Amino acid sequence: MNHECIGRTNDGVELAAERFNTRAAETLGMKPSQETIDAALASYRSAEPLYTVEAEAVETLPAALRDGEYGRRDTQWIVRWYGRRYLGDEPPGVDRRRREEAFEDADVEAVRDAVSAAADADRDGYDHAVAALTALPGVDLPVASAFLAFVHPEKFVVVGPREWDVVSDLTALEEPYPDPPSVGAYDAYLDACDDLADRYGLDPWELYMVLWRLWTDRHAEE
Repeated sequence: MNHECIGRTNDGVELAAERFNTRAAETLGMKPSQETIDAALASYRSAEPLYTVEAEAVETLPAALRDGEYGRRDTQWIVRWYGRRYLGDEPPGVDRRRREEAFEDADVEAVRDAVSAAADADRDGYDHAVAALTALPGVDLPVASAFLAFVHPEKFVVVGPREWDVVSDLTALEEPYPDPPSVGAYDAYLDACDDLADRYGLDPWELYMVLWRLWTDRHAEE
């Protein structure tokens, strides 16, 4: 896959896509309509600069990671992607460059063992995968969730403060974002994501795109 796309805006992306505003159209705490969710997904695909390279990654990385047919740059890409999707607007306290530099020094065999653990992970048992991944330099649970999501995009959803914020608004997930989340907190988040995915007929990766876009639009005018 093309690893040079992370951190750049695609020239062909229409950044002036028509916006929708969930807070203006719907009272906070109410369930968004299916139309709102569909619009968020369409808006992500048309306006998010990293959508094209993400779509390629979701298509090619899962099988490569599960089969062990990947290179060091593929795992480095996941770590870079997690931070660079913020396009320079990282949450407070996040040092993207330090994390990326730390991961570059990770032991190759330790990385492969951690990815293998992620490949063996299931929603009923992924503690070992999280432990192996977070033992790597530069990887905390949110970044580990990105590894799980790219290994099993049909099972896991990336977590971070933005995604958690939206999920907590739309579901029974009431706790504020724990920084970083524990495995138990991530499990509660995934259960809430399941509820949203079932409610709106989304797969986990589509749900991630919707969560990201809802947050982006919600805070666009702030």
